[in-house]
Amino acid sequence: MGALPKNKVSRHRRGNRRRHQVLQVPTLVTCPKCNSLMRAHRVCKECGTYRGRQVIRQEQEADS
Repeated sequence: MGALPKNKVSRHRRGNRRRHQVLQVPTLVTCPKCNSLMRAHRVCKECGTYRGRQVIRQEQEADS
């Protein structure tokens, strides 16, 4: 036999328990090198830099 509730949980108490489950919009900042939007404290996906250093090597598209 499973666990059963002893008392009714009110809508307010249930809502207070679920208060932290809301989705939040990520904070976006502009990259100082390429001025594109990126998430804070992460590598820029456009230019591959983080804190002024090249972290990810980006491939240059060749004109052919």
